Amino acid sequence: MVKLSIVIPVYNEEEKIKNTLNKCLKYLKSNNWDFEFIVVNDGSKDGTSRIVKNFKKVKLIEHKPNRGKGYSVREGMLNAKGDYILFLDADLSTPIEELNKMIKYSDKYDVVIASRAVSESNVKALHYRKILGRAFAFLVNILLVSGIHDTQCGFKLFSKKATRDIFSKQTVNGWAFDVEVLFLARKFGYKIKEVGVNWQHFDHAAAGNVTPAKQSFKMLKEILKIRWNSIRGIYN
Repeated sequence: MVKLSIVIPVYNEEEKIKNTLNKCLKYLKSNNWDFEFIVVNDGSKDGTSRIVKNFKKVKLIEHKPNRGKGYSVREGMLNAKGDYILFLDADLSTPIEELNKMIKYSDKYDVVIASRAVSESNVKALHYRKILGRAFAFLVNILLVSGIHDTQCGFKLFSKKATRDIFSKQTVNGWAFDVEVLFLARKFGYKIKEVGVNWQHFDHAAAGNVTPAKQSFKMLKEILKIRWNSIRGIYN
């Protein structure tokens, strides 16, 4: 039987994580998956860790201090043992049921990514966030990864081999790690499939005082870092 690994990075998610884990576990059991579940706690300061430890079927990886989403996803992905490995956001902005759409492409594609920017998608978000997303995607297409409409949706499925090759080379610890991951997938010749999904924006209390403008500036710096790393041959 094919084994699925699910990786969730978390930071101060005590209000959401219990519901998220319950929904995911219910889905996995109802679909008869052979699975492992990994939660990576990125130095949370609230009760996230305590809640996760109550779930016997969930493996918890913890590190301190906070290192960033990219660091946490990399840690979880490289610890996963499944034939297919999915990482998703703790708020389930992309519902776990969307995996049904993704998995059917896994026999032909090494990397299957959820997208909010293709015709089959259904997105509930403020208009200015949609504009920021399109602007960011335009920049990414020019500088690094052409032909991908949405690099940032936090719901991505990888084959075991693609996971090892890509995440062992990933360096970006912040929010733009998705761009680096897809850049590396292309560089190593892996086939990528973009699949439209249902998606809803949720406010993140864990983000603290990080405004969309500040976050966008940080991501721009990370994109330039990826470009520079490529020029220097860091990924060879």
